[in-house]
Amino acid sequence: MVLPQAWLQPRYKKNTYLFIYYLIQFCGHSWIFTNMTARFFSFGKDSMVDTFYAIGLVMRLCQSISLLELLHIYVGIESSHLLPRFLQLTERIILLFVVITSQEEIQGKYVVCVLFIFWNLLDMVRYTYSMLSVIGISYAALTWLSQTLWMPLYPLCVLAEAFAIYQSLPYFESFGTYSTQLPFDLSIYFPYVLKTYLMVLFIGMYFTYSHLYSERRDVLRVFALQKKKM
Repeated sequence: MVLPQAWLQPRYKKNTYLFIYYLIQFCGHSWIFTNMTARFFSFGKDSMVDTFYAIGLVMRLCQSISLLELLHIYVGIESSHLLPRFLQLTERIILLFVVITSQEEIQGKYVVCVLFIFWNLLDMVRYTYSMLSVIGISYAALTWLSQTLWMPLYPLCVLAEAFAIYQSLPYFESFGTYSTQLPFDLSIYFPYVLKTYLMVLFIGMYFTYSHLYSERRDVLRVFALQKKKM
């Protein structure tokens, strides 16, 4: 069997891989959002309490796979800046795996449901835009939405993350999770680590927000110029 010449081109292979990756992420986040919406209309506020138990596994899978994006940027198959993406992914990984997964008492809090809604709204739009972009399809409304939706939602995400960490502090203090006694009378008291991380979280938010705003300006400018040429 002879493959078409285009299939053997590195650019085609790269775009095919990225399209499949974005499609998988879109399907995962769409499933989570649809599941959460259906459960809310079926069970009302009660569904918010067991959000993590219902969709936590798929959420952890999607966020774990998203670490591939750092590799994409590093090897050059995705054009983006490494540090801002690293900060965004680190925020989610720390909160999801270190804070929420380790403390069962936090998993039933309303803030977890709110946070998952914010994350999925952002990711469904972002992955839809990215998926269509790699195959050369663009829509003005989708481009604008993907470059604008994060402006109100990203700060709300950070606030929700900070609130979840704040609510988790008493449990880390009570159970001593991740707190460790080291040699030479040294110790790691994890609640202090989380309190320090809260300050880093807001510093990182300022840096990431500034980068995303600059990126939004550039993308919308280029998109406007392309529309004029058509």
